[in-house]
Amino acid sequence: MPTDSIAPAEDVSPKADLPPVEELLSTAVEAVGGVERPGQIKMVQAVQHSIQSGDHLAVQAGTGTGKSLAYLIPSIRHAMTSKGAVVVSTATIALQRQLVDRDLPRLSEALAPQLPHEPTYAILKGRRNYLCRYKASAGWPDDEQDQLFDPREVSLTGRMVQRIQEWAQETETGDRDELVPGVNEQAWRQFSVSARECLGATRCPSGMECFAELARARAGESDVVVTNHALLAIDAMEDFPLLPEHEVVVVDEAHELVDRVTSVVTGELSEPMVTLAARRVGKLIEPHLGDRLVEAGEDLKALLAVAPAGRLDELPEVLGLTLALIRDAAWGCITALGPRMSSDKDDPEGAGLRKAAFTALDEVHDTAQRMLDAFGHAEEVDRAEVVWLEAGTERRPPLLRVAPLTVAGMLRDKLFGDRTVILTSATLALGGAFDGLARQWGLGAKEGGKERSGWTGLDVGSPFDHPRSGILYVAKHLPQPGRDGLPEAYLEEITELIEAAGGRTLGLFSSMRAAKAATEALRDRLSVPLLCQGDDSTMLLVKQFSEDEPTCLFGTLSLWQGVDVPGPSLRLVIIDRIPFPRPDDPLSSARQRHVAAKGGNGFMSVAATHAALLLAQGAGRLLRSQHDKGVVAVLDPRLATARYAGFLRDSLPPFWPTNDPAKVREALRRLSAS
Repeated sequence: MPTDSIAPAEDVSPKADLPPVEELLSTAVEAVGGVERPGQIKMVQAVQHSIQSGDHLAVQAGTGTGKSLAYLIPSIRHAMTSKGAVVVSTATIALQRQLVDRDLPRLSEALAPQLPHEPTYAILKGRRNYLCRYKASAGWPDDEQDQLFDPREVSLTGRMVQRIQEWAQETETGDRDELVPGVNEQAWRQFSVSARECLGATRCPSGMECFAELARARAGESDVVVTNHALLAIDAMEDFPLLPEHEVVVVDEAHELVDRVTSVVTGELSEPMVTLAARRVGKLIEPHLGDRLVEAGEDLKALLAVAPAGRLDELPEVLGLTLALIRDAAWGCITALGPRMSSDKDDPEGAGLRKAAFTALDEVHDTAQRMLDAFGHAEEVDRAEVVWLEAGTERRPPLLRVAPLTVAGMLRDKLFGDRTVILTSATLALGGAFDGLARQWGLGAKEGGKERSGWTGLDVGSPFDHPRSGILYVAKHLPQPGRDGLPEAYLEEITELIEAAGGRTLGLFSSMRAAKAATEALRDRLSVPLLCQGDDSTMLLVKQFSEDEPTCLFGTLSLWQGVDVPGPSLRLVIIDRIPFPRPDDPLSSARQRHVAAKGGNGFMSVAATHAALLLAQGAGRLLRSQHDKGVVAVLDPRLATARYAGFLRDSLPPFWPTNDPAKVREALRRLSAS
């Protein structure tokens, strides 16, 4: 069973002359001009213990703890005595860049005198993130006669293609993230390949200078490899390894692991995908076989155009027949292509065409089969996946999606099975316990009637004095939020709070429609500048918000987790409603039903857990440095009155709580005047 405390173990490493982690931490903190914190010391000891014992560790470390140093130091120390690297996985590019550009360089230099050699590190991304030299210079199937009916969009993509071509002549890494400003997917896909499409270094004419292979080679020689959750999942689940050999994985931003893994294993099927597969197979097989696939795709297009969007609990007969046609037509093309590995090593262009065709056909065939297999179960508990139809837009046609109802077993067997995993975030103990997320990760699964052991949960706290620095205000007097936009009472409440704070407000809304509606309604009522997500790039809006104290910024999901604005520019965080998933969300509703069918509480396991994570992340925007003070105002009265309110409040930082609007406005006025 998980525990809430852990004692440091004796050092049993093969090299006893290595300094203990506490000494290395002191060196590192002194080098960066910081101060050791009790939570940081506790975490560095816990991570070291986990690496030595082989038990998995989930550690919650509040903002300001210094958790990056606390997991990097034991990781580097372990890498000094092991054959493989330590892999650090993050959810966001921002944290990857922080680790590689700031934390690891300073740490490596500081620790070098005390270690056998100066620690080395590298960043490794999925192959799609690197420019493919061969595809950029050689003939390739023309995938990109895309559904771009807007001439302006076509022209924009053309200019981006030209910019990529110019950049390709000078880049040393081929890393897409170094191409600034960025380019759209339509342009980038013309210069990149997936791992499945790649010919391989030995067969590709550009294999010796391949950017992806060079990045992988650097990673293979490094002590610490920084990657992302998606690549970590693919590496764990595919037959071909993408990451270098490793025994230890650190998953930072671990609260996002389940969603990122789910995205990786979610399948899609649409008419353009089927047509693309037929186009790729092109002249490589008899024309009538490709025509069958095109016709099946056209049948799917006609069917999806008139079908209602949403979750499919039963398989309509006509859809079942269409999926079977697509599957069989794709298999006919695959069979006609013959052996997957061509014997002609002198024809890389032909090999590239065949590999691209196989990749597209496999995806269409396998996804159609997955969708057929998702139905026909006698009991709900036997169902493994859910299928839904996503409505089309002006830029994208309707498509079918299929996703697993849980990734717990997948993670338990593939990620946690033969390596030690440390999971960390500022938000892991939901409702005051780690059990909810542990079950989603597969660590809390029942085995033989007993709870799985081999993992520990640890909350090292926060350096912030939350009750003295922040107020949690729940507007209990307001009506429950409805579906018809923000009530007038909410707009009045927001106005009074912002006026009391003198601006300085981050408004977090459950939908973009609500954020825009609030912005339009309040711009005439407020005397302070009011920005809304979508007015400009999010990065520029956050910069403007942080540099001009009276400015307010309203937005939605990415702002709940991605804003770091310490100082007087942020005194008030407003949350319009508890961020439950939409009742008609196909995946979350199916997961709730599945948990209930197995005897659990679907609402608490799925919807309330989702809401608790986002609430905690949103509330975490308030205090970003030791001197920050302010208010988190939740306008949804259910946080005070509902049965599940205690679980949600226990997931939040321990701010001083109140339901009194007068006290909150007075506190904000005092802060504004200080």
